[in-house]
Amino acid sequence: MGEALRKQDRIYTYADYRTWHENERWELIDGVAWNMSPAPSRFHQWIALEIGSRLKTFLKGRDCEAYIAPFDVFIPAEPDQKEDEIDTVVQPDLSVICDPEKLIDKGCMGPPDFIVEILSPYTSKKDMNEKFRLYERSGVREYWVVDPNARAILAFRRGTNNRYDDEEILDKKGILSSRVLDGFTVDLEDLFSSFK
Repeated sequence: MGEALRKQDRIYTYADYRTWHENERWELIDGVAWNMSPAPSRFHQWIALEIGSRLKTFLKGRDCEAYIAPFDVFIPAEPDQKEDEIDTVVQPDLSVICDPEKLIDKGCMGPPDFIVEILSPYTSKKDMNEKFRLYERSGVREYWVVDPNARAILAFRRGTNNRYDDEEILDKKGILSSRVLDGFTVDLEDLFSSFK
């Protein structure tokens, strides 16, 4: 299993990030730059589009909006932090934002309410460790991790003490229900069996 390349020789900020070549995709987590290349697999992209389409349909007429990567999510350390000084900018596979005040032309300023990440050999360690901790501490209310190889979804929800203390794992079948997006469900068997 490959591991994402990191630039960790110094602390990077959005000021650095926006100067990097547009054909490269990077994320910043606490000033460490993570390379997101190579491109995800066809199955990864199919799952992102499938869940994204279901979210888009479900959210029609509601206050929340869904976005698919690449879509920058800025996590400032302080509420009034200047954009160029922010050292955490990530691109979740899917983001749902229910507070329109967080939406800016460049993406989302602050944590989304609901995030879906789809594991790939290149990014799975980061998604399960660095991003898990980031999403938990920054206030993402629900975080789903889709494992295409295992055909499983892990759902983490904020509970007591603002921690992800309520974990649900569904493997190959079963219906997963969001607690943040009341009424949004995914039937795992239906989801994974639709892929050709």
